[in-house]
Amino acid sequence: MATTAHNNLNAKLVLLGDMGTGKSSLVLRFVKGQFLEFQESTIGAAFFSQTVSVNNSTVKFEIWDTAGQERYHSLAPMYYRGAAAAVIVYDITSTDSFARAKKWVQELQKQGNPNMVMALAGNKADLEDKRKVTAEEARIYAEENGLFFMETSAKTAINVNDIFYEIARRLPRAQPAQTPAGMVLVDRHGEGSRAATCCT
Repeated sequence: MATTAHNNLNAKLVLLGDMGTGKSSLVLRFVKGQFLEFQESTIGAAFFSQTVSVNNSTVKFEIWDTAGQERYHSLAPMYYRGAAAAVIVYDITSTDSFARAKKWVQELQKQGNPNMVMALAGNKADLEDKRKVTAEEARIYAEENGLFFMETSAKTAINVNDIFYEIARRLPRAQPAQTPAGMVLVDRHGEGSRAATCCT
């Protein structure tokens, strides 16, 4: 969930997607500005944090980068439960990874936080000549399912910061506390002296 203090917001964000789609590379590029040509597979999940400033407020992302291998799938709910945002990542050169991304979206729609901000990231946009999933197909899918969509490249940094900043902009800000229905709270401050004596 997202918690707030003044203009500061802490938001748990989870990355989901198939193995080899570049989830860890996206996070590394966003948090450290780095890209490793050979990134080792994540085991279980890795944790990062990064702070961004948007709309006169500060958002501190608590980022859980989950493992893409099927054997770690059962651990995923532990990471997306209570998350304020999710980035579902697929590889534009792999139709299988796009199909898997759709399954993640369905799972989040059923079991995730109903107010979760969800982004669909078509990663490896630098591999245009090997493209198997069109941007149009992904955009239509995202619109039909309440996600926003961007193509990214962790290698060239295209749209990497943009996708996280867009999530930060879309996070719901805390609303003022509402009075429970049916209760009327009356300010009796002015009547304090009279109420202090009994039975006059």
